[in-house]
Amino acid sequence: MSNNKRPTWDEYFLKLAMLASERSTCPRMHCGCVLVKDKFVLATGYNGSLPGLPHCEDVGCLVVDNHCVRTNHAEINALTQAVTHGVTVKGATAYITNMSCTTCAKALIAAGIKRVVVFSDFHDTLATEFYTESGVEISKLGIPDRLIKYELEKYSSARKTEKSK
Repeated sequence: MSNNKRPTWDEYFLKLAMLASERSTCPRMHCGCVLVKDKFVLATGYNGSLPGLPHCEDVGCLVVDNHCVRTNHAEINALTQAVTHGVTVKGATAYITNMSCTTCAKALIAAGIKRVVVFSDFHDTLATEFYTESGVEISKLGIPDRLIKYELEKYSSARKTEKSK
């Protein structure tokens, strides 16, 4: 985290991607993606099964060539969320917990993503090569602070609810 108490914008959006990854349903990888333009969240995604179908954590992974194919990846789910709600992502930044697989990189490039920010790599991917060839800026950062700092007791205008006591 930066020297002051506030996270940088990149750290903030990466932490949102980390939070999105907590919804992931594949035990092989928890990944989150947040699509952002002009400091505005356009869409979020995490890796999980197709809507209405069983989840890996319930019925097991479906592995083909060392990849679970039961799930859509976080990037695809973020893109489909944007499309479902009529949101354009052209020129946006993708904040992703893990470097994209080759297929997700191609989808983000085709959708017009101009920058990718990640803190971890992914095996067997041509993402970095494809992003670079397509002029997509890649920023690899350290993992942001995993703690959410919210000190309710310090805020004079707030008090705990019965459930938070």
